[in-house]
Amino acid sequence: MAKILVRNGIQAIGEGLTSLVIVGKKSALQAVPFEGRFQEVAQKFVGDSSSWNSMISRINKSGRLPLHYELAHLIAVPDSASRGNTSTNSHALFKDMRSVTYPEDVENVHIVLFSNYSDVVAHVSAIARTFYKFTLKTSKKRSLNVNIDVVCDQLTGEDADFLTDLSESIRETARLIDTPANVLTTDALVDEAVKVGNALGSKVTVIRGEDLLSSGFGGIYHVGKAGPTPPAFVVLSHEVPGSTEHIALVGKGVVYDTGGLQIKSKTGMPNMKRDMGGAAGMLEAYSTLVKRGFSQTLHVCLCIVENNVSPIANKPDDVIQMLSGKTVEINNTDAEGRLILADGVYYAKEYLKATTIFDMATLTGAQAWLSGRLHGAAMTNDDQLENDIVRAGKASGDLVSPMLFAPDLFYSDLKSPIADMRNSNLGKMDGPPSAVAGLFIGAHIDFGEGIRWLHLDIAAPAECGDRATGYGPALFSTLLGKYTNIPILNQ
Repeated sequence: MAKILVRNGIQAIGEGLTSLVIVGKKSALQAVPFEGRFQEVAQKFVGDSSSWNSMISRINKSGRLPLHYELAHLIAVPDSASRGNTSTNSHALFKDMRSVTYPEDVENVHIVLFSNYSDVVAHVSAIARTFYKFTLKTSKKRSLNVNIDVVCDQLTGEDADFLTDLSESIRETARLIDTPANVLTTDALVDEAVKVGNALGSKVTVIRGEDLLSSGFGGIYHVGKAGPTPPAFVVLSHEVPGSTEHIALVGKGVVYDTGGLQIKSKTGMPNMKRDMGGAAGMLEAYSTLVKRGFSQTLHVCLCIVENNVSPIANKPDDVIQMLSGKTVEINNTDAEGRLILADGVYYAKEYLKATTIFDMATLTGAQAWLSGRLHGAAMTNDDQLENDIVRAGKASGDLVSPMLFAPDLFYSDLKSPIADMRNSNLGKMDGPPSAVAGLFIGAHIDFGEGIRWLHLDIAAPAECGDRATGYGPALFSTLLGKYTNIPILNQ
């Protein structure tokens, strides 16, 4: 397993064979003089100044160039990007870093990153997410010391410490998502959350099993009652006296989603261990912000279930009552995430008195059709919040695209003849499916009336290939970083 340390400037590496990766936008690399500390670490792989200048003059606009028998690599990040992309081009960096392999006898990975101050968070995050933590392979496990040395005049030591924490949170998010449900049961995810809360000194609240039903959490209880381990609702609270903002991060934590009685297909069910990506990302975003002295009251609410099949599972046509008191006719047992999140956001508004609520979930397959595989899809009742999260997405590399917020046009897609609403529409719809799913959640808090509410669907960007991306901590650290004293988050 790799251990990542972010450092300010080029520094020495410990003993053992080292692999070097030189990273930067092409324009930045072309401006790097072959001298000083850079020359000391690079000359073994590059040669002299003439060789460096010749190599830099010939590199493409972007891409990876292997050097010195694959012991070193040069990665040029594109200088330009479209308006829908991030100017950091962090996804190109992630793709190239992911293709790097390190020889078995390598003990240290030395990454020298030449980056603009405004690009550093996205670039470090892209690098960190390529060092995966989870594996159950029986072959010998490697221990790599990964040092990311950031060359940027404005970077401070405090920034570097934050980036080290952020790298760990991204990798922890991915570890949780990559862990299979026979290991990461609902009980295990509760334990993970409680461990984080205790380490931070947070107030910890756990409501589990039959206590959910007696407390009114109809959405969480009825979705999770068929699972092999009980459903749960976990709240971690960082309470700051005199706060002007009370912010709640609500995450969908479906540790496995079979689809319920309306079961998924043999090709649709694999990888459903990742249906707790929203909870994992929110938990680690909370951890990162609290570690950095978050100045306002912050809560994370995790709705934890396994959506499975049993004689007591939800059936189509069942009607359940939610924490909000509203009744829901279930016509799709595979539209379970919105049921549990509805309880979560209602609790955040009415019990925690949150002034701003964010919920994040791997909610709908249709999200990829709406915003693609790299952008999360955000729906909010607040114009400024929409603009802010799109900007934070570009700055962090966790890209975000807006979706329609129009409950007056589309909420009628969920009308029921016998209950307050249905949990999905299986016929013709006026609204986009992902937006209608979000409106179901919003209906339980009057679509955010009197508060700011943002729903974020990350079904596609939470994964890439066979691995989780760790989406979330970088985005919310950037979005809410103004409530910390970290310089790089207050540009």
